[in-house]
Amino acid sequence: MTDALLRYGVVISGGGSNLQALIDRSADGTIPGRIVLVISNEPGAFGLQRAGRAGIPTQVIDHRAFPDRASFEQALAAALDAAQVELVCLAGFMRVLTPWFVRHYRGRLLNIHPALLPAFPGLHVQQRALDAGVRFSGATVHFVVEDVDAGPIVAQAVVPILPGDDAAALAARILQQEHRIFPLAVRLFAQRRLEVQGSRVIIRGHEADAAAALINPLPDG
Repeated sequence: MTDALLRYGVVISGGGSNLQALIDRSADGTIPGRIVLVISNEPGAFGLQRAGRAGIPTQVIDHRAFPDRASFEQALAAALDAAQVELVCLAGFMRVLTPWFVRHYRGRLLNIHPALLPAFPGLHVQQRALDAGVRFSGATVHFVVEDVDAGPIVAQAVVPILPGDDAAALAARILQQEHRIFPLAVRLFAQRRLEVQGSRVIIRGHEADAAAALINPLPDG
């Protein structure tokens, strides 16, 4: 573990509720780090206002202004590198990244996904879970690799599927758990407690307690 605060960046496309969770947990000291830059590819993303209210530098890098994904991602990486980020968090960033970008930040790129990976990667996951008739869904924080939603898993939270659930209701309950486990994963990274061994992530120290904290099989309240 190190006493130095983690410098990390957050990349968004929309409302930024997971960004807000990271802002709050950095502000109260739960995460031993600070967000040094928030980037959105969407100029109207509400998450930019969240960052601005917290005094965090923001930047808009609109993917539509670039001729291809490669040049967009080069601009994205240049901004993050200029801010000297040690970790990049994808918090509702709605773009598939190229292998070049993933390799550039290998082991330093975290994503939050609203399903229990490896089940239901990709989009529309809540409706797909309902259509499949599964009893539980949830959220996953994972390191990003070249394949979409396939990287080593850092943290997961379990959310039951209740009678009468529709995709919106399920998504809202999953989002509550995303706000718990994304800051937890960033805290573990900041504490240098994560070690990737092949396709697995080993959490150094208090593994049993950390794992237990991620399971929430009953609805809140």
